[in-house]
Parts: sequence; structure tokens; C-alpha cells
Amino acid sequence: MRESIKVFAPATVANVVCGFDILGFAVDAPGDEVIMRRKAEPGVVITKITGDDGRLPMEASKNTVSASVQDYLSYIERTDIGVEIELHKKMPIGSGLGSSSASTVAGLFAINTLLDEPLNRMQMVPFAMKGEELACGSGHADNVAPALLGGFVLIRSYKPLDLIKLPFPESLYCAIVFPEVDVPTRDARRMIRDKVLLKDAVIQWGNIAGLVTGLFMKDLDLIGRSMIDVLVEPVRSILIPDFYKLRDIAMGLGAISFGISGSGPSVFSFAKDKDTADKITLAIKKHLNALQIGCQTYVSPINGEGPRIL
Repeated sequence: MRESIKVFAPATVANVVCGFDILGFAVDAPGDEVIMRRKAEPGVVITKITGDDGRLPMEASKNTVSASVQDYLSYIERTDIGVEIELHKKMPIGSGLGSSSASTVAGLFAINTLLDEPLNRMQMVPFAMKGEELACGSGHADNVAPALLGGFVLIRSYKPLDLIKLPFPESLYCAIVFPEVDVPTRDARRMIRDKVLLKDAVIQWGNIAGLVTGLFMKDLDLIGRSMIDVLVEPVRSILIPDFYKLRDIAMGLGAISFGISGSGPSVFSFAKDKDTADKITLAIKKHLNALQIGCQTYVSPINGEGPRIL
């Protein structure tokens, strides 16, 4: 049995434009790292957090990583276990890239591996969802499920939880730009309408079905023309500087699609190859910098692996 472990868990893009709360995929970078060590006394403690500028709580019941590990140990009836956790934030908080999800998933994957995997990855998703509820007030799975399972995930149902891993074109690249502006997830969720017109719902259903079909058929054109959101994006795009200009830049450089990652402010494009994705991120960064807005950029294929031991 291991005494310590170091784990990486990936960032994720949730919603994927038209799939609000039901679609998400993992990327290779950025991500978070957790170091976990066994200790003699029972209980879960956080001993160190780096990369958060002091924003995250050290108290075990209030931090998503430790709180989800506590829930996990209680469920498997191993509250006799003691662990110390170091959390190393390697990705920006409040980026719309599943920052809390990556931390939580890294912690759960670490404890499950230390204990010789009493649960499979699918069984760990509900514990990660509890962490999301603690972080942003809503226990959705569109970040934690792909972070844990890897790849592209559809949440068909929440009650009961029904997750489906989807195929995807292996050549697909994701170009991500995080403009350094503040868009809290809770506030972004409050902006969304609680009632929608039937005609808008029909458009959205068609696009979600088209996107899923495009992924199965590995049809980049169908994926691109299906990635249109008439419900959430028109509201959330207000929070992102020059959103529609950024979209024009990306599409003009050959992007397959363009949209908001999670609740923003990060935006992402699908591209047919790495070279196109690189050009998109550079051009968007240049535009944002001209507006005096700093940003971070990432280019990655879809990560089919999920968390991994370092």
C-alpha cells in the first residue's frame, strides 16, 4: 500500500456551447496537482496550498478537495484513515475552466489510489459533484465528470445520474484563451433566464443532437454548424470583453467553432489541427492585449485519460 502519491487532474471545458450543464470535455493543460500522504491519526488535513494567492480555505470542511475526500472516506467506512493534503493550483481560479473541479478530482483520485481503488471512476463522480456544490453552489457534473473519466462526456440525466462517454475526432484541437477579467460562476448562473421560448428550445435541441451526432461521425463540419447556443451565450457573452469580435477573429482563422468555456470568461475554439489552434490563440491574445486586457492561452487536444499519477 502506498504511503504517498502525487496526482494531476485536468482542466475542462463545460457546456460546449449548446450543451448547458450536460456536456463537457477534458484538456491536457492546464490542470491542478495534489500531493497526499498517509498520517497516523485519523482525519483529513490540508497542510499547504500554493498558486491561489491565499484565496482558498485551509479548513478541511470548507475546501473542496478535503471535503470531498472526507465524504468519500465516510461512504467507504474508512474514517480511521488519516491523510495530509498539499494542493498546488497550476491553473487560474475563476477562469471557467473547472478550477475547483480539477482540484477536487485530483484529491479523490489520490485517496482512491492510496486505498487500492475501492471505487471505480464512475462511482467517484457524485463525491466530486458535492465538491462543486461547495465551490459554486451548484453540484453539476459537466466539469467533474470529464475531469475524472477523461474525454468527452454527456450527462443524460442527473436524477438518476447517467453519464455517457462520447467518441470524438482524434485530430480535434482546442484553443483556449482566458482573459484576466472577473466572472464569478454564481453570478454568471444568476443571469440565465429561468423560462425559454419553445422555438428557442427546439433550436437548442437540434444543435445538441447535431453536436453529439457529429462527434460520433467525426464530422467536423457538422460539429461546427451545431455549436450554436441561443439560450445561455447571448446573456453570458455580455460579461466577456469584445466577445463577438473574438469570435470573428477565430472563425476567420479557420476555427470549427467558438464559444464560452463554462461560465466564462475563458473562450475556446475547436480547430482541425494544432497549427490552426496556435494561430487562433495568438490572434485573440493580441486583440485582448490591445484592449489592455491580460490573458493566458492554452492549446491542447482533447484529453482522453483524465487524472494521472505523476
